Amino acid sequence: MSETDPVNAPVCSSRGCRADAAWMLLWRNPRIHGAERVKRWAACDEHLPVLRDFLTARGFPCETAKVE
Repeated sequence: MSETDPVNAPVCSSRGCRADAAWMLLWRNPRIHGAERVKRWAACDEHLPVLRDFLTARGFPCETAKVE
C-alpha cells in the first residue's frame, strides 16, 4: 500500500474520525515488544496531539512522521 495512493490513503486512527491522515505515529510498547516491533497509528492534524499524548503518557517510545 502506497501512502500517496488516494484510494488506499491512511485514515485517522482516532475513534470515530474518518479524516485522511496527515501523520503516522510510530510507536511500541517496550514491556511487550523489542525495538524491532513498531506499530503505526495514522493521525489527522486535529487528533495528532491527542494520540501522541496518549502514547507518551504511558511511556511508549513514539516518533511522528509526515504522510507523503
